[in-house]
Amino acid sequence: MHSDKTTTSTDRNGVCEPRLLALSLALALPLPGVAQSVAAGVTVSAEAAAAATLPKITITGSRTDLEADELPFTATAQDAEAIARRQARELKDLVADEVGVSVQQQPARFTAAGSGTGRAGNAGINIRGLEGNQVLMLLDGVRLPQSFSFGPFVTGRGDFIEPELLASAEILRGPTSAQLGSDGLAGALVLRTLAPQDLLRGERGARGLGGFVRLGGDSADASGVLTAAVAAGTSQLRGLAALTHRRGHELDNQGRNDGMSVNRTTPNPADVRSTTALLKMDGDLVAGQRWEAALESRRRQVDTQVLSAVSSSSLSTATRDHTDRDRLSLGHQLRTGATTGLTELDTRVHLQQAETRQHSAEDRATLADRTRDNRYRERALGLSSEGRIQTGGALPQRISFGVDLSRNRITALRDGTVPPVGETFPARPFPDTDHTLLGAFVQSEIETGDITWMPGLRHDRYRLDPSTEGYSGSVTALSGSAWSLRLGAVWRLDAALQPYAQWATGFRSPEPDQVNSGFSNVASGYTTVGNAALRPERSRGIELGLRGKVREQALGWQLAAFDNRYRDFIEQVAVSGSGTVADPTVFQSINLDRARIRGLEARASWDPAGPWKLQAAAAGARGSKIRTGTRAALNSVDPWQLKASAEYDAGRWSAGLHWTHLAAKSRSRIDGATLFAPGRAEVLDLRGHWQISPALRLQAAVLNLTDRTYWRWSDVRGLAASSSVIDGYTAPGRSAQLALQADF
Repeated sequence: MHSDKTTTSTDRNGVCEPRLLALSLALALPLPGVAQSVAAGVTVSAEAAAAATLPKITITGSRTDLEADELPFTATAQDAEAIARRQARELKDLVADEVGVSVQQQPARFTAAGSGTGRAGNAGINIRGLEGNQVLMLLDGVRLPQSFSFGPFVTGRGDFIEPELLASAEILRGPTSAQLGSDGLAGALVLRTLAPQDLLRGERGARGLGGFVRLGGDSADASGVLTAAVAAGTSQLRGLAALTHRRGHELDNQGRNDGMSVNRTTPNPADVRSTTALLKMDGDLVAGQRWEAALESRRRQVDTQVLSAVSSSSLSTATRDHTDRDRLSLGHQLRTGATTGLTELDTRVHLQQAETRQHSAEDRATLADRTRDNRYRERALGLSSEGRIQTGGALPQRISFGVDLSRNRITALRDGTVPPVGETFPARPFPDTDHTLLGAFVQSEIETGDITWMPGLRHDRYRLDPSTEGYSGSVTALSGSAWSLRLGAVWRLDAALQPYAQWATGFRSPEPDQVNSGFSNVASGYTTVGNAALRPERSRGIELGLRGKVREQALGWQLAAFDNRYRDFIEQVAVSGSGTVADPTVFQSINLDRARIRGLEARASWDPAGPWKLQAAAAGARGSKIRTGTRAALNSVDPWQLKASAEYDAGRWSAGLHWTHLAAKSRSRIDGATLFAPGRAEVLDLRGHWQISPALRLQAAVLNLTDRTYWRWSDVRGLAASSSVIDGYTAPGRSAQLALQADF
């Protein structure tokens, strides 16, 4: 709610040809080859829609190390093969086959000092209707930086991730604070990067060397990517080195207006570059003990010519955005080999520093040119220790317990030239703040005949310690605590019918800028203030489900219903004022009375012995919020989604047709009568692979096969129905992907 107030042109029909040409040239480079699987030496299976599968993958993020169909809640997972088959450029692509999950990515239509539309990139993941900092995101057990918004200065979370170097991705649905602590209001995204053991498998692992080189391209953003990874080691010492370099341009859409004005609907020209490096080592100290170390560094830069910001007062706007993250992790694993008592103990420490820097230069017609140089930084130090105890007797249990401690220094700075009236640069939107989290948990798996009970309990303390240095406003420290509980059960009634249920709670501590904030725009008639009385957001969710396998386990299915209730929901609202200079509107983050999201999810997979495989998934929910007794729709809830696929696997080659149905967003489920409501859409994708030789494979895809013009609700939320640039928010049209991988 804050503001201080070389051209390229291509017609839509000509966009595809140069992008496909660039893609073809990239794949013609004389580099060793390619594909999208990191499990070296393994032949790619038939294409699979990750959303529709019932994966037999251990869900480590649940802290129970159980398979997805053994948990009392819905969890989906992708291994390295599934991630590679997606040929994902970014987080939005990574979860594109999931239902009930989305990633907001609005077009880059920001300005230097007024609007931040689209500047956050992959803003964050939405799980069952909540998003942003209300969803926990972990990479190798380390929290990813939070998102932040201050007028045109908007940072996201998804662009800190490089999908090429991921070994697994887990999506946990429902409150997860009992397992993982703060931010797990609606779920969690748990990611793991490649480790030496992921490449040292099979025959290659026996000789102590393995790796791959992958070259790929995507016409949707005229991008190319080169990834190389190698692992080597012995039974006592192993190491991995991996590097990904990606270069591309703006993401295509279905807009047609190529003009230089606010009415432009084609994408603003952009140059996107990123490099991610990963080093890992692990070794055995003595029998049953292992140490591990990881060093990760990511650099991403986006240069944009904002042609949609050209007007009579602004002749041009050029921006350069940096997203950087560095991490050092050290760990120790103990495996006692005992059948009772302490069986495992894992301890990890990490240091992570991340920064988003956004620079804008605006050439104005009559007024003085101005610049903006905004920075948001987090520096986190953390320790976690997790163990397991196995008990015997008449009621055997596997007890998991642990502690998590983190201290995060969060800072932000606004700088530039020609500051807003009444303000001087540099200025801090909130005081430098130390955010401390301390949590301890215990949970158990108890077998009583055909029923497995999974109770859990966690206690967290949080504290915000602001600094007065460099901050002119008043500051207030804030601390608090929260108990998180869960009780789950899985009843193995029969292979074809296994009911399950879970009741769980979640919480999220307030953010520094919500507690301490101070900004005034006198000319525009508004101001923002902090709220030292904020209470943490809390959730209480129940999920009831059925799952099973029939016909010699060829048919797997799952049906789930959930009801999540929230209180003390935090939202920034206007609390007073009329919007004049004499009586400015006052914006403040407050706790809403209540919010509620309830819905259904269903999955099915038919995988007989033959070459054909059929899969389907569907999810839908509705949400509402109540403030001072007035009920309104919760706009962050996506409309119904249905996904299905039919795949044919002939061994050395496979092909699959994937269908997505996006339901129309009902007017009754939108808070705002004048907002744009996209209609329904049907999208077809065609994917295939060819195993050229045991060590060389080719993958290809044509996305949006019918070149359908459509909108995703997550990308158009808040857009007025009367907007003249609605086409600028469309998803990409027909595009092609190719990837070639050589394993060694």
